[in-house]
Amino acid sequence: MKSILEKANRFLEGTLDTAPRLFLVAAALLLVLAYVFPLWQLTMFAPQYPEGLRLDIYSYRLEGGNKGQDVKEINVLNHYIGMKDIETSDFTEFKWIPFVVGALGLLFLRAAVLGKTSHLLDVLVLYCYFGGFSLWSFGYKMWVYGHDLDPTAAVKVGPFMPPLFGFKQLANFGVYSYPRLGSYALALSAACLFLALFSAYRAWRRGSAT
Repeated sequence: MKSILEKANRFLEGTLDTAPRLFLVAAALLLVLAYVFPLWQLTMFAPQYPEGLRLDIYSYRLEGGNKGQDVKEINVLNHYIGMKDIETSDFTEFKWIPFVVGALGLLFLRAAVLGKTSHLLDVLVLYCYFGGFSLWSFGYKMWVYGHDLDPTAAVKVGPFMPPLFGFKQLANFGVYSYPRLGSYALALSAACLFLALFSAYRAWRRGSAT
């Protein structure tokens, strides 16, 4: 056990070479796309809406299709089943996600400059926690919207959970929910961090063998 801990400490105290630092910079640059492009998109189809109603979810706002008219139409439909209106102000995530993403980007660059494996591992763990918590928060918000229904609504429906990923039939609506370019950029950023750690480990193994 002592030998394992000593090896782990030597690895974490090691200096990053060029490849892991470049991966860290690439991971930071990819985070910029999370500000520019939507993270998620929900599209609802029904016989009366053959072209679908679209809702794009950015890191800091909601945007409806058809120049914002789709959100208004969705809220009209929600009113009939007792679901509260979907409004940007109700999503506290929009207040902290942009800040956290920016802070993580700065930490990635800091780890690239300081060049310690321990710093790389720290930002990787933080990023994984951020990603997991963000997905949970998104799913929980959707669960609340589908379960906190007004019992006096004109149309009675049972509590439901909109799809977090994939397709789900809700009454006469087919709902599709998929990640968009912003989320793919976040996933690629995570991949860059793992590649940076793997590259650092390979370099350390080569150095240990000599």
